[in-house]
Amino acid sequence: MNDASTVSATKSAVSERDLLSKFDALIEERANFLSDGRADPINLVMEQVLSPTRAICNGRETLLLGTYNYMGMTFDPDVIEAGKQAMEDFGAGTTGSRLLNGTFRDHRDVETALREFYAMDHAMVFSTGYQANLGIISTLAGKGDYIILDIDSHASIWDGCAMGNAEVVPFKHNDIEAMEKRLKRVPEGAGKLVVLEGVYSMMGDVAPLKEMVRIAKENDAMVLVDEAHSMGFIGQHGRGVAEEQGVIDDVDFIIGTFSKSVGTVGGFCVSNHPKFEVLRLVCRPYVFTAALPPSVMASSATSIRKLMHGGNKRAHLWENSRTLHQGLRDLGFTLGTDTAQSAIIAVIMPDLEKGAMMWEALLKEGLYVNLARPPATPAGMTLLRCSLCAEHSAEQVTTILGMFERAGKAIGII
Repeated sequence: MNDASTVSATKSAVSERDLLSKFDALIEERANFLSDGRADPINLVMEQVLSPTRAICNGRETLLLGTYNYMGMTFDPDVIEAGKQAMEDFGAGTTGSRLLNGTFRDHRDVETALREFYAMDHAMVFSTGYQANLGIISTLAGKGDYIILDIDSHASIWDGCAMGNAEVVPFKHNDIEAMEKRLKRVPEGAGKLVVLEGVYSMMGDVAPLKEMVRIAKENDAMVLVDEAHSMGFIGQHGRGVAEEQGVIDDVDFIIGTFSKSVGTVGGFCVSNHPKFEVLRLVCRPYVFTAALPPSVMASSATSIRKLMHGGNKRAHLWENSRTLHQGLRDLGFTLGTDTAQSAIIAVIMPDLEKGAMMWEALLKEGLYVNLARPPATPAGMTLLRCSLCAEHSAEQVTTILGMFERAGKAIGII
């Protein structure tokens, strides 16, 4: 390299701004967190999955209490067989978007299954639940429109708002009066979309949808409800909190995911809106991404149809949730809700350090839960988030309580 080149390269190196430097504080915090040999909560590897409730993690058998596999469908024989057959019939993937070559027989079938499950006119499947929120919200509400949403909404909801460039008006979590005030301040004639969740994934609490939907309609707003953490489990037919509270016919759009109760991967939107099908032409996260593999679609359709008849599993999951919630309260743990409201039970930790110690102590006991921390959690809290499964036996729930008791006493939390 000649002198001129050397000078040019030096100047470039000096003037170049490291675009990752904005994360230096997080990098340092993480390095300090792991410096004493502590287990890494975000790099746990499941070397073998034995069932919906058990896996080999870090070389030992571990009870799973943090997988969102609410209805335990991942190992259902019919679900697995449907996926195998579709793999043999159609191959491993689609290699194209739904608008081009990516719509196979089972993509249509899973949308039919969703229409049957929700008793609605339209269903649209996305490659992930994240993309479902990103796509539907950004397409519905654009510049000049207003989105009124719960401040604890999932990241995919916030990102959908940002992508659509709508005016975003958040309100205090589950606060009916605050939502109504925000709605009444929207300029007359503006498009309004109220975005809510049935179950909020961090605390496991349920939204007061009945009152919120009523108020939204009184103020001429359309309503979208994300039922990711309630579909399959809550409601007489497993259609979610909107069904449970009697407002499903008043909701304009329901978003859901296959990666929870359905036990596969993908996202969807169902609706009775007569113009819904136009979204297939204008929704960018639907148009410009590859369609899911047919094996995933076949498994999903089979799972959804079995969930229609999952009343016994729903009842057992409720029993598990109430037993674990009451047992943890009796042990002295602080929980995110006063009663069991969903399959999620949030155990509130004093701080991040204690939370990490408790998470690791539980893992050594043979129990996996989610360690959740800011900014994902509300109010700067550190949580151990427990997700129950309909396949957890009563004996396993008792075992889990014993693990929490031993770990909590060892760490000094109870």
